[in-house]
Amino acid sequence: MPRITIAIDGHSSTGKSTVAKQLADYIGYLYVDSGAMYRAVTLYAIQNGLSNDELLGHLNEIQIALKLAKSGTLVLLNGVDVSKEIRTMEVSNRVSEIAALPQVRAKLVEQQRLMRQDNGVVMDGRDIGTVVFPEAELKLFMTASADVRAQRRYDELLGRGDQVTFAEVLANVTERDRIDSTRAVSPLKPATDAIIIDNSEMNLEDQFHVVLQLAKDRIAGRV
Repeated sequence: MPRITIAIDGHSSTGKSTVAKQLADYIGYLYVDSGAMYRAVTLYAIQNGLSNDELLGHLNEIQIALKLAKSGTLVLLNGVDVSKEIRTMEVSNRVSEIAALPQVRAKLVEQQRLMRQDNGVVMDGRDIGTVVFPEAELKLFMTASADVRAQRRYDELLGRGDQVTFAEVLANVTERDRIDSTRAVSPLKPATDAIIIDNSEMNLEDQFHVVLQLAKDRIAGRV
């Protein structure tokens, strides 16, 4: 069977990473969580007390690797597993502004392009179908209402034991939407040939089957 590139973009807390990993596992493709890479850069800035301008002078010191494990994809920042630390509200509150920095985007887009392999890749993020892989054979754009996405994120954070309020999470979701969609470089938007999926009324299983069928159809079309 032919191997293709699948780009899954969309707003925060739409389940992009979950469905992308499910799909990659099911069809035997490499999975890359590009958002985790931006979160790792953000964590580095926080850990080292760096302003955005100061961070730019340290980009060559940041090494990010994604490693498959039984528990899922591990995110390594300079060799240290930071998979849990990058999901905190502190990181969430700053990641969009750091991801908007052109120098950060250039560094990570270069790395992301090198991750594509001949055996197929599923990559999720904000600009995969528009910038990283504009030639991807299948482009999806995931969205849902802000309230639904905030509730999902709120439940996730509570489940991890984080002390947050729904209002705080909703404010974070809407502010990230604003920053992601209005930044000067690689703003969040659907590719012109992306298939838009509103999963406000879908559970994870429903979403997976919709995406899987789209992938099967596109792969079959390459035979």
